[in-house]
Amino acid sequence: MFDIGFSELLVIAIIALIVMGPERLPETVRSIGLWVGRLKQMFANARQDLETEVGMDEIHRQLHNEKIMRQLQETKTEVEDTMIQGKSKLKKTAADINKAVDESDEGKV
Repeated sequence: MFDIGFSELLVIAIIALIVMGPERLPETVRSIGLWVGRLKQMFANARQDLETEVGMDEIHRQLHNEKIMRQLQETKTEVEDTMIQGKSKLKKTAADINKAVDESDEGKV
């Protein structure tokens, strides 16, 4: 988020130790942790309120439904293509059978 590396954190910790001393540093770190937690919770609540106001849940639901409809359409197209291919194979097989029957009938006559 702030792009702070380990070396920067180490420098900040050393400066804090020098300025505050070892007696007050644990209490200060605990207080900072509490404030950071409160800020995170505050931002999370604000984000949730904003998403509720904007209607993000409805938008997510609509996008999900559109995705499902696209998948159903693709599946329908695939099934139709498979049926067309199967139908043409059946017609070819029927034509081959009719041809074989006709040839066997001509051979008997």
